[in-house]
Amino acid sequence: MSKLIITENPEKWSLSFEGVTVVTPTTYFGNPEYQAKKFKIINLCKSHQYQSVGYYVSLLAEARGHKVIPEIATLQDFRFPSLIKDDADDFEDLINESLKGINETKFTMKTFLGYADDPAFSNLGALIFNLFQVPIIQAVFEKKEKWQLKSLKTLHLNEVAEEEFPMLQKALHFYLMGKNVVRKKYARKKYDLAILLSPDDPTPPSCPKAIQKFISEAEKKGFNVEIITKNDFGKLVQFDALLIRVTTNVNHYTYRFAKKAESEGLVVFDDPNSILKCTNKVYLHELLVANKIKVPKSHILRKDHQEIPSEFNYPLVIKQPDGSFSKGVKKIANAEELKPALKELFSKSELLILQEFVPTAYDWRVGIIDGQPLYVCKYYMAQNHWQIVDWKKNGEHREGKSETLKVEDAPKKLIETALKATSLIGKGLYGVDIKEIEGVFYVIEVNDNPSIDVGVEDKVLKNQLYAKIMDTFLQRLN
Repeated sequence: MSKLIITENPEKWSLSFEGVTVVTPTTYFGNPEYQAKKFKIINLCKSHQYQSVGYYVSLLAEARGHKVIPEIATLQDFRFPSLIKDDADDFEDLINESLKGINETKFTMKTFLGYADDPAFSNLGALIFNLFQVPIIQAVFEKKEKWQLKSLKTLHLNEVAEEEFPMLQKALHFYLMGKNVVRKKYARKKYDLAILLSPDDPTPPSCPKAIQKFISEAEKKGFNVEIITKNDFGKLVQFDALLIRVTTNVNHYTYRFAKKAESEGLVVFDDPNSILKCTNKVYLHELLVANKIKVPKSHILRKDHQEIPSEFNYPLVIKQPDGSFSKGVKKIANAEELKPALKELFSKSELLILQEFVPTAYDWRVGIIDGQPLYVCKYYMAQNHWQIVDWKKNGEHREGKSETLKVEDAPKKLIETALKATSLIGKGLYGVDIKEIEGVFYVIEVNDNPSIDVGVEDKVLKNQLYAKIMDTFLQRLN
């Protein structure tokens, strides 16, 4: 995707980067070339005030389907300082940690596309840019009992001091060129793919070796690939596609990344709709039942009505709606165990799922992408445990063995059941967990962020599994 910097008097600023065109607002408004193609735009006009030239650059860019910073919604937020202050209050700890060495009661800093004018405040600069995506921002903090964000102001080129201009140039270079700054000899590819990872995820959906295979196959398909983390929210506009390899949840930054990516026109796995539907077991249960897909005998428990229906016998299973990787699921052996389990789980949710306990040696997992089966696995229960993952009290866990089959060798009814379940969600990347009982297949859940690890899910297809996922990205981008 071509890149533009838009500013008045571009010859004055010497903004020159390989593959980046600098034009005036007048040229952008009137040249048909800037209507027909897709562009990534940095709006550096001298004013972003309502109905100014800079305001209309962002407005027309959004109307044309271009990716622009700042967006109109961001500019509107700056008209209501209380909204900005409320957003910053959520990050009070980071602000106070960053400024703990400042002895004054007032502190002013500038950020250039997330880069602070003083490297000591790099984390704070990245935070401000992630929250308020404006190219140049001046932030003022005041300290009473704690440091608080007092005000934010958008700045423009004529407000950048001469000695600060090299910092702006450097920030623009890194923002626009991405990983090509580091790999100058790397051939320019057609599309940019971000892979979202988290070093803090205790159960990441892909191991490091699998991530390297994602990168390798993506580059073969014509992607520039960059690993990003939760601190890179402000960089999403640079990319064409996003692959989330962090355990997802609606009440989590992964959902915010997916929503932002989708709104910017990126192809994204997992898309926000899939995260919303798959990460809540209550929703998923109702969806499957309403569409006559077999599930184990189940019942929704309410916090104000916790009675167990008479048709359920012990042992039974109670599930927290948003649990993952076998967490938030309890096996209840008798009535004595029930009360403390309900108390714990109802402290986190108003609804729970009660389910009959169906012991099996293994669960099926069918991987689906774009409505097509991708892989089939058997996940065996952890040794001497009733789940695939056995979580210990110290946070450690054990997993059962696995077996991977060719899709064509798996039971036909298994594949049909998985495809029917995922058709209710969308056309993303899914893993459908299914129990087989006397030849009948029961859907346990649909995962929007399925495990893909080296030697497990890729055991049959090997590198071709990662290539197929990248092919799906390409098909949607093209």
